[in-house]
Amino acid sequence: MVRYAKEHKQVTRQRIIDKAGQRFKQDGIDGSGISTLMSDAGLTNGAFYAHFASKDDLVAHVVADQLRTQVAVYDTLRPGRQGLEDLIRQYLSPEHRDHPGTGCPSAALLDEIGRCGDETKQAYMEGAQDILEELAARLTPEDPQSARGKAVGLYTMMVGTLQLSRALSDRKCADQILEQGIENGLAYIR
Repeated sequence: MVRYAKEHKQVTRQRIIDKAGQRFKQDGIDGSGISTLMSDAGLTNGAFYAHFASKDDLVAHVVADQLRTQVAVYDTLRPGRQGLEDLIRQYLSPEHRDHPGTGCPSAALLDEIGRCGDETKQAYMEGAQDILEELAARLTPEDPQSARGKAVGLYTMMVGTLQLSRALSDRKCADQILEQGIENGLAYIR
């Protein structure tokens, strides 16, 4: 029996989390079976339980990882409100709408997360709080807590706008929804 180094196990586990994150956002949590997730990661089904206790355990880890990754991207934005403008434009872009597998986990999975167990909801709550803190700090750097409500409004507007645009079959109408969302978001942060 071949023993792998601890680092190999961690790298493999992260690969499963990364691939599952893409698959969940593309096909949904319920639409993604363990065999498909493991195949995406280049592994056999039997390897799954060496890394996760259950699919619910994987989902919680994926949600936490996806939200951490989203917050890390905010560090690449310009400082302050300028960065928020960039974020609004990027988030409400046709490219983001058309590629849910590489985008925001909230817009892709929020309805399913609401039906998940407490571990996943807790992971989502912690990640969402980090996002809201980042938005609030950009809105009012001198007193982020005072902008918490405004951060909630901005984030929910962006997520809802993206979800609505994705749900429409008329491409022109879907694009108009995104454009109006950008306009609303920019007005909101001024």
